[in-house]
Amino acid sequence: MTTHEADPNRRAARGGQPIRGTAVTNPTEPTMPQTRSETRREPASSGWQIATCLHGFPTVGVDGVAFHDAGPEVWDDTFAQIADVGFALAELADSHVRPADFAPSRRDELLAIAASHGVRMPSVHVQRRSIIWPGREAENLAYAHRTIEAAAEWGMEVFSTGLHRPFTDAQRAALWFWTAPGHKDPNDADVWRAAVSGFRELGKHAADVGLQVSLEMYEDTYLGTAVSAVRLVEEIGLDNVGLNPDVGNLVRLHRPIEDWRETYTKVLPYANYWHLKNYARDEAADGSWATTTPTSLEFGLINYRQVVRDAVALGYRGIFLMEQYGGDSLGVCATNQRYLRTLLPEEPPTSLGASHGPAPRRGASRA
Repeated sequence: MTTHEADPNRRAARGGQPIRGTAVTNPTEPTMPQTRSETRREPASSGWQIATCLHGFPTVGVDGVAFHDAGPEVWDDTFAQIADVGFALAELADSHVRPADFAPSRRDELLAIAASHGVRMPSVHVQRRSIIWPGREAENLAYAHRTIEAAAEWGMEVFSTGLHRPFTDAQRAALWFWTAPGHKDPNDADVWRAAVSGFRELGKHAADVGLQVSLEMYEDTYLGTAVSAVRLVEEIGLDNVGLNPDVGNLVRLHRPIEDWRETYTKVLPYANYWHLKNYARDEAADGSWATTTPTSLEFGLINYRQVVRDAVALGYRGIFLMEQYGGDSLGVCATNQRYLRTLLPEEPPTSLGASHGPAPRRGASRA
């Protein structure tokens, strides 16, 4: 039985529907002692923004209709599930909905349905539309500009993107796409300068409409190592352009990797939006093989208890985005949200910790 199936021992949350996680006990039965996991602190953390991804929902329905073009009943079911597991925020990736290509009436309908479930979308993520993709540079840059404009009209706070390109045929055929080789950014100074110039142009546009721009770390791109990612952001040189330190994208690779602790030390001062996910990893001491599989934040290679504390001490106040591949993605994201709330102070500290870089401005959440 999945966590989304009805349980007769649960009571109504909305309109007589079952509420997840509220078991009804028999008053005549003896009360069992609670375990440590049942009694551990789960602060309200009301000042922190924690969102879910939409990976758990198909981009195309069984009827062949894309989520972007779906009817209101599909959207209603999606946001009902998101609310049922405890999320009030969701990232809108353009794999599901392209705000730049949405009619105002459809936008208003989607926002109204989400709001009816108490869900808001504070960020848009443009993926696999690299602004230095050979032959697509101008098209993808224009699309990014249109998405920034749309995001502002939708009342969003963050425009998130990166330099990764569409999957190769080998990646599409693999069980886990990261086990097959993808595209690589060239070692070319002119292309590097084009990336800096393009992101600076997008950053200025975003600043004009009140948005942060966050660049996602991803292997084999100019955002694929800590040193390269920091250099890129530094050369862009705008306070509203920072990093999405998605180190999970790097630790999952089936090859030698940089120590995740060293990566975070370098990139956290530049973080302004954060995709969090984790992987169990095993590897040979001589680097001859490595294997990974998705898991929850608590059980993977990255020690998020330490990393989150470090980020908060450096001044991170941005959105945390729960991300998960495989299985019940939404359910794992909900588990990860509960875990993350045990790591955060109930309210973001009002004073920012020392940092080596403009982290307080890049990591600060917008009021």
